[in-house]
Amino acid sequence: MQGCKHIIGISILALANFAFQGCETPPEPTPTADFAHQLAPGECALRKLGPDEAWPDLTGAWKSRDAYLQEALAQDQTWYESPSSRSRFPQMFPFPDVCTWDQASSSIIAFRQILNDNADQAAFTSAFKQMFDCWQTKGWNGKGGVLFTGYFSPEFKASLTKVPGFEFPVYKRPKDLETDPVTGKAIGRRVSESEVVPWPSRAEINSSGMLKGLELAWFPTALDAYIVQINGSAKLLLPGGKVMFIGYAGATDGEYVGLGASLVKEGMIPANQLNLTAIRRLYEKDPATVEKMIDLNNRFVFFQNYDGKTWPAGSLGVKVTDKVTVATDKSVYPPGGLMFVDTQASTYSGSKQPFQRFMLDQDTGGAIRAPGRADIFMGIGPSAEILAGGQYCEGTLYYFFLKPEYVSQYPLPAKKAKAPAAGKTG
Repeated sequence: MQGCKHIIGISILALANFAFQGCETPPEPTPTADFAHQLAPGECALRKLGPDEAWPDLTGAWKSRDAYLQEALAQDQTWYESPSSRSRFPQMFPFPDVCTWDQASSSIIAFRQILNDNADQAAFTSAFKQMFDCWQTKGWNGKGGVLFTGYFSPEFKASLTKVPGFEFPVYKRPKDLETDPVTGKAIGRRVSESEVVPWPSRAEINSSGMLKGLELAWFPTALDAYIVQINGSAKLLLPGGKVMFIGYAGATDGEYVGLGASLVKEGMIPANQLNLTAIRRLYEKDPATVEKMIDLNNRFVFFQNYDGKTWPAGSLGVKVTDKVTVATDKSVYPPGGLMFVDTQASTYSGSKQPFQRFMLDQDTGGAIRAPGRADIFMGIGPSAEILAGGQYCEGTLYYFFLKPEYVSQYPLPAKKAKAPAAGKTG
């Protein structure tokens, strides 16, 4: 995924721009559903449930709570404890009528305590409903409809030098790339102190040699290098057993065009057979044609090395968690928000099963640009790719925020002052 620093994971919809298989129950979303429907100017994506409205049934979420949820909550708290959290919150979530930063951060602390203090569902639900407000998404249709797709984090074989078998690079961020300092959104290419111009096309960037000397890593195929760009982050398996992590460092201002959309439009892959495996097979047979379709995507992504301890990291800069992290549009949904997702999830056999879980809003992506879209992080590697590729189902989601009267009771833990060095006094 791409569009903001630290965003990770291949979103199958972002790569393909088409769905692969629909749900069995509920029915597959109809072709007329407009999941990209945008809110009116100033409209909020969330609607608070009134005192007489029923909350969603949390039984499935209670039963599915596990160590992964606890880990994701800890990561969420880490983000709220970072200085960037408070400073970025107003820009990332411009609807203060829903929650303040204090409410959002205290909600995580309170929820963790309620989970730990209540051993049965009835006691948990009672405490939860007493202390929290429930907000449902309006979704694409004003009735809560959200399309849930899946994404994953891949591992790639790579080399730090150009050698036979590794001849397709990804690049470091060039000095003339101009981006917004708050959002990271591309502005253009700075050619002088007073002039910024649009970046050239992908084909021109590749053919001109304008990035020569900025190569960060080399891959076996052009498709591999492109998938890394769409991913925005990758774990690289280097010769000799070494491992390296690279992450998003910016992108050009070119228009994003999904590779899968281009291949289907040209009749190269049927829409109902489109997945990453099908694209790879086509590339093996006809690399020139696939590379031509790749060149239609003029958003070119740059990379940097980063600490693998936080890999894979989402748009909040903290580690994301299998089947607990959700990616949403951060211009309409609150970063780090506590969520309940109610949909169907893909299995390894391709069937669907109920998916009702407490989750955390910790990521975003290039294809996630509306209140009717959400991406579930399925994990790392080939197994996660199978689940992500099959995930395409409509459902709904809710956010929970601590009621204002409880906020002061659940502050973030105070940071301990560092002890003075031995032999020194204040």
